[in-house]
Amino acid sequence: MRIRRKPGVNAVLDDMPDIVVKHTKEQKVNWEKVFNNNNSLYLELGCGKGGFISTQGELNPHINFIGVERVPEVLYISIKKWKRKKLKNLRYLLYDVEMLPLLFEQGQIARIYLNFSDPWPKNRHAKRRLTHPKFLDIYKYLLKNKGEIHMKTDNENLFEFSLQNFADEGFSLRKVTRDLHSIKNNRNKILYPQEFLLKQYPEYIMTEYERRFTNLGQPIYRLEAIKR
Repeated sequence: MRIRRKPGVNAVLDDMPDIVVKHTKEQKVNWEKVFNNNNSLYLELGCGKGGFISTQGELNPHINFIGVERVPEVLYISIKKWKRKKLKNLRYLLYDVEMLPLLFEQGQIARIYLNFSDPWPKNRHAKRRLTHPKFLDIYKYLLKNKGEIHMKTDNENLFEFSLQNFADEGFSLRKVTRDLHSIKNNRNKILYPQEFLLKQYPEYIMTEYERRFTNLGQPIYRLEAIKR
């Protein structure tokens, strides 16, 4: 979906220092100071309109969440959700994924979410996919030992591409499914209250794209990759 540019949105984000973390090139960000604690850090790369990460933050107050987005207008939409919920454990970065090692110490991240990343379907654009080996090297730097990457997509080709690269780069794989929301996968979970369900099965927290694709009957592909 094409996002309409909004004049002045960058200035608006600049006036939100308690929400959008700024980076000085001289040193990495002191995340303990940002959150006023040393809880685990989870990143969502490409947080979109923020439904997923704000729900995660609401359900998991003892984890610090950081939404990374490179489009200012999209980030602003996500921040409006954050402001309504007033979550102390959620911050945002207006930043490119390739530059993240400038902001974090090695092994500082416990989990990374890749939700419906751009599949870049043409072969000549493969290096832009967020599960290309050049990006997996960045995640290896960021992640703790046994740190996790949780990935969802509606694109089968991207999923197969990602499975192969995770295996080739030494990650172990678990909870691999090619139809996350199928009746078979959900039949034992539909009896529980929604909040309990999402806490016990966080993979069922949906993004805005995910709801749309699921309502259209498209399968959702999901995996968890563990740094070894």
